[in-house]
Amino acid sequence: MRKRKLYAVVVLLFVISNLQFAQDNNIKSIINKSIELSPKIKMLKAKRDIAFYRIDQKSNLPDPMLTLALINLPTNSFSFDQEAMTGKIIGLTQKFPFPGKLSAMEDFMAIDTLIIDQEINDEINKITETVTKSYFDLSYFRQAIFYAEETAKLLKEIEDVVGVKYSVSTATQQNLIKVQLEITKISDKIEELKSMEKNSLSIINSFLFKEASNNINTVIVSSIKPVNIKLEELTNLAEKNRPFLKGIKYSVEKAQLSKSIADKDYYPDISLGVQYSLRERIASTGKDLDNMMSLVLGISIPINYGGKLTAKVEESVSLQKLNEEKYSTALQFLISKFGSDLAELKSTEERIKLFEEGLLPQVNQNLKSALASYQVDEVDFINVIDAQDQLFKIETNLYKLKTNYLKQIAELEFLTGTSLTN
Repeated sequence: MRKRKLYAVVVLLFVISNLQFAQDNNIKSIINKSIELSPKIKMLKAKRDIAFYRIDQKSNLPDPMLTLALINLPTNSFSFDQEAMTGKIIGLTQKFPFPGKLSAMEDFMAIDTLIIDQEINDEINKITETVTKSYFDLSYFRQAIFYAEETAKLLKEIEDVVGVKYSVSTATQQNLIKVQLEITKISDKIEELKSMEKNSLSIINSFLFKEASNNINTVIVSSIKPVNIKLEELTNLAEKNRPFLKGIKYSVEKAQLSKSIADKDYYPDISLGVQYSLRERIASTGKDLDNMMSLVLGISIPINYGGKLTAKVEESVSLQKLNEEKYSTALQFLISKFGSDLAELKSTEERIKLFEEGLLPQVNQNLKSALASYQVDEVDFINVIDAQDQLFKIETNLYKLKTNYLKQIAELEFLTGTSLTN
């Protein structure tokens, strides 16, 4: 009777392990909420606003200068009606940068907002990658716990059978201890997996600003859809979509604009001023004096003292070269990373196929055979334990391969800056 019950437990385990589970949109909602709550993204948006408000500060005319003066005041009397040259002056002066300087400065300052936009997009993609990886880690640990608990149930059934046999002296105490040892080992494994589950759960909840123990539902990965893509395609996608690379391109453009501004420093700025002089009636002659107006034109002389203007131009050229090499370095790293990731992705695909088409059916058949033989006392219960242990390892490793595959896809999507799956 106990052997029939034991067989029923194993059959149930087979059925459960082959169930197909539908995907849901839970992970998408978690990612969207994480992005919405992210303090770093909020910080970057504030940084972008700061850059935006700096544009008008640097791209408009400087304030005009109001001047008040007393001219040619005699020192013997300090009188305004003694000399015809004495007057009170009110003046207004406006500086005009050389044509093109302000528009170049506006473009130079505005590009900072575009660079920060790419920082925001890259951070959004990074959050998506991190949450996705943690989500599938959580899914793996939960499924591994499920497999381990099913194994523990089977071992408990075996322990009951061996206990009965031991009570009638058809099994040794060593047999009973062996089963109990296996139960202890699988129980320890379950606790280890639960600890890892809590860690993954806390990582996701940290993005949501919730308690570490807050429950998050995960789906069971029943199958994966292989992604067929080549190295050249990944490289092209990254150049077109990766925010980090776009940000470097904008930095190159910013350096070019900086050089344009530095080149214009060789040209003079202009100051225009108007002055109005108020004069008093001369006391000695009783003659009223006319007020006077003056126009003033000032032109700056851009003298390259100590090579300061040349140095500014060369600095911009060097900055442009720096960012161009930074782009090449980043692209070189991505190409290398894509090559290794594609090789790993292909290896994972092949291993999943091997597990699903070879190892899993074999260990399933091995356990069924061992169980059938054990029911008629043709093999020892240790064979059943070994067969179940093999099944546990294969099922667990297969599920880990599937979640690892999805994590690899998430990493490639972060590196390319775009989705590789529907």
